[in-house]
Amino acid sequence: MSRLAKDGVSVVVPTFNEGPNIAELVRRLDAMRVEAAIGEIEVIFVDDSTDDTPAVIARVAAGTTLPVRVLHRDDPRGGLGGAVVEGMRMAQFDWCLVMDGDLQHPPEIIPTLVERAAAGDVEVVIASRYVDGGDAGGLANRVRTGVSRASTALTRAMFPRKLYGCTDPMTGFFLVDRASIDLDGLQPRGFKILLEILARRQQRIAEVPFEFAERHAGESKASFAQGIRFLVQLTMLRFGRMSAFAIVGGLGALANLAIMAGLTALGLEYLWAAIIASEVTIIGNFLLLEYVVFRDLRDSSGRMRSRFVKSFTFNNAEAIVRIPLIWLLVEGAGWGSVFSAAVTLVLAFVVRFVFHALIVYRPVTDGRPSPMRAKTGSAVSGAKLRDELEGDVL
Repeated sequence: MSRLAKDGVSVVVPTFNEGPNIAELVRRLDAMRVEAAIGEIEVIFVDDSTDDTPAVIARVAAGTTLPVRVLHRDDPRGGLGGAVVEGMRMAQFDWCLVMDGDLQHPPEIIPTLVERAAAGDVEVVIASRYVDGGDAGGLANRVRTGVSRASTALTRAMFPRKLYGCTDPMTGFFLVDRASIDLDGLQPRGFKILLEILARRQQRIAEVPFEFAERHAGESKASFAQGIRFLVQLTMLRFGRMSAFAIVGGLGALANLAIMAGLTALGLEYLWAAIIASEVTIIGNFLLLEYVVFRDLRDSSGRMRSRFVKSFTFNNAEAIVRIPLIWLLVEGAGWGSVFSAAVTLVLAFVVRFVFHALIVYRPVTDGRPSPMRAKTGSAVSGAKLRDELEGDVL
């Protein structure tokens, strides 16, 4: 008899303003448990809601025989992925079933996942929309379907070994043996927690098909911002934090050049156009670094205002050097103004990254034990510190 059969399954459901779906989800989970006779099961809601969803969960839990717990997070660190990790830490059983709370992941598929895992030859069983027999029809429209398939193809191309045999690394519906995961080594940054799990450590994978349903109630949480976070997460997993910094820097450079080109086209003198473009993109880049690239280091690096002052001051000092260099390239070398600006932005990239990683987001102790230290009080290893600053190169 497998450990799965002897123990049970913890169902981890991350939620954000999903109140209208809770009662139906719990009802179907309870019905599935009774009809399939899969043994012990518990449900853990990890809730980041800004509405009354925690109260709805408590009310539903009081009216069911299914064991239901809820953890409401006032500080939703790591987004949905962080919620899943917290739920796994709370779980009574090592086998954790992760699913969304909007019923696009049908509970009736859980016995199939459990049966496959009970064979004992895998650590992760994935409910796939793209394996034979699966269907992604519940995606909102053709655009989202196309984006999902393109993202899946890109992800598999970047991790050909880790994702071998996996058709749907972007799904949020899977069963995993918690004992096979280094929970402390995960660095969740948004929606795609399965990708984080699979990319960090080689896992034995199996897939079962499922039909992605339409939402039972409420609105999709997918957004352009989530798309940007996914690209950053993917890049950081594959190449490290510096590459994510490069993406933000590239976006800022494009914005800088576009603003400068637009202003010069309107007749503004190119140096003034360069100054205005630099100030706008300095602020925009800081916000992207704050909420995307260095999101996981914010709590340990002091106040946001202090970080902004450091970043703004440095970038303006760099601009004071860079803009006269543009003038030298234009007036002395005869280069075009926009091309000269592009050259100087490339030269500034490495210096900017080093400054932000080691100065702006450096841990601040204020006389207290640093958050960058282990719970025992000893300093973290050099490898761990490197990962905090650069991300893992896998």
